[in-house]
Amino acid sequence: MTRKITAPFGPETVKSLHAGDRVLLSGKIWTGRDAAHKRLCALLDEGKELPVSLENEVIYFVGPCPAPPGAVIGSAGPTTSGRMDAYSPRLIDCCHLAGMIGKGSRSPEVVSAMRRGPAVYFAATGGAGALISRCIKKAEVAAFGDLGPEAIFRLEVEDFPLVVAIDCSGRSLY
Repeated sequence: MTRKITAPFGPETVKSLHAGDRVLLSGKIWTGRDAAHKRLCALLDEGKELPVSLENEVIYFVGPCPAPPGAVIGSAGPTTSGRMDAYSPRLIDCCHLAGMIGKGSRSPEVVSAMRRGPAVYFAATGGAGALISRCIKKAEVAAFGDLGPEAIFRLEVEDFPLVVAIDCSGRSLY
C-alpha cells in the first residue's frame, strides 16, 4: 500500500511512517545541498535568522538542472545524502526539520538526531531525475541564489514517489 502525505507535516505524521513504507508526497518542500547546508549552519552559529523556516519542513538533497523550454525544472535526481551528514543533526535539533529526501545511508549521528526530532529520511530513486522532475509543479529560488543549482529552491510537488528509508525509531532499510 502507498500512503499519500502532504508537506509540511508535523511529528504525528513523522511517527506514523515506518521504514519500507511507500509514500507519494505532495505539497511544499525545500531543496538544499552541502553548500546551502553549510551556509544555514553558519547563520545558526552567528545567531542570525535563517532565510527560510525549516520547522516541520522537508529538504530534498538535489541540485536541479536548468529548466528546458516549456518545463518548470530540469532533471532533479537526488544527491548522496552523506554530504549533508555534518549538518543534518543541527537542522533537526535547532530548526525542527521533519524530513529529508536523498539517496544512500545516513550516519549514526543523523539517525540519533532523527530519533530526538522526530524526523524521517526518505529515499528517492537515483538515476530517475528526469522522471522525478515531472512531479515538480513549481520551482523558485528562495535563498542563496548565487549558488546556482545549489541554491535553496521552494518546490511544489505532486505525488513525488518515495520510500521511507529510515524512520524516527531508527529502523533502516540500509
